[in-house]
Amino acid sequence: MKIVIAPDSFKESLTAVEVANEIEKGFKSVFPHAHYINQPIADGGEGTVDTLIASTKGEKITLTVTNPLGDAVQAYYGILGHSSASKVKTAVIEVAKASGLDLIPNTLRDPQITSSIGTGELILDALNRGIKHIILGLGGSATNDAGAGILSALGVRFLDKNKQRLKPGGIHLQALDSIDTTQIHPLVQTCQFELACDVTNPLCGPTGASQIFGPQKGANSHTVNRLDKALAHFADVWVKTGKEDHRDKAGVGAAGGIGFGLMSLLQATIQPGIDLVIETTGLDKKIIGADLVITGEGCLDSQTLNGKAPIGVARLANQHHIPVIAIGGCISKDAQVLLDNGITALFSITPKNLPLTTLFKQARPHLFDCSRNIAALYNIAPKSQ
Repeated sequence: MKIVIAPDSFKESLTAVEVANEIEKGFKSVFPHAHYINQPIADGGEGTVDTLIASTKGEKITLTVTNPLGDAVQAYYGILGHSSASKVKTAVIEVAKASGLDLIPNTLRDPQITSSIGTGELILDALNRGIKHIILGLGGSATNDAGAGILSALGVRFLDKNKQRLKPGGIHLQALDSIDTTQIHPLVQTCQFELACDVTNPLCGPTGASQIFGPQKGANSHTVNRLDKALAHFADVWVKTGKEDHRDKAGVGAAGGIGFGLMSLLQATIQPGIDLVIETTGLDKKIIGADLVITGEGCLDSQTLNGKAPIGVARLANQHHIPVIAIGGCISKDAQVLLDNGITALFSITPKNLPLTTLFKQARPHLFDCSRNIAALYNIAPKSQ
């Protein structure tokens, strides 16, 4: 029997690697001689770098960069190992590591002034190490600058009508008059950029970067409207330079519009993060011939349908007519919709009447117990038919 284990992380509790290992232990206690494919997964958000480093036996690169408010912060990215599906030297970078919301206290969050420059510094380091392919995960940013900070780190100059460089932050894009790309790092042209995201939002408008994600980054309704207009102006200036207008493309509103800026200048492509991770890890090949696929994430709900890792794994398994079990730290009431979209069964590891902090601390043994019980149920199911 072949069992593929491909979960995402349980946020604030267990990494994807830890989740996969506990599931395997639970199943092995019932099926010790089964053939297991342990393949932690991610969808472009938190944990993507660690998952791909572990999956490809890659290398972690740590350096000091600039956080969203201009202070120094330690961040890292990964260089994938030889087991990667990519045939060129590839780096995987998460926006959240250098430009993430978690790097800023709640009282200091302000998407008007936060900058993505630190992510650009990670990219710059990767280019200088000879990287020819960069996968950039767009989840978890504190910024709303459409990638202007990233591009500034790579040598692009954003100028006002007096030919002065704009201050960092999305609100200052409203004063943009011209864009000088003459000093961009030359290695940019030799690198392929792929953007991984799990949302489909455009740059501007009622479902755009500012309106949907601005409030969680510290923006009030007045600020949201100003930021939305600033991003629209930013797009207008890009179009005047002869660039294609990407503002309405799905996903360019991710991470405060970073997708738009990088598509406009770096010819970056954008796609669901789970698809990129599946391709990079080779899960699409590893899953062939499996009898069962097990996936999961911290919370299974209707939002899982929007490009999250479990539904991506399920759709892949469905192509091969393989049943899929999803395990969650918790299961929301609306999660039943997943049963109509390729997932065979849902299981929660969460015992009732326990505080959330306790559940986080005890996630590992609860996950093992849940996995063992699923395996026991799976073991007796054929006998009951």
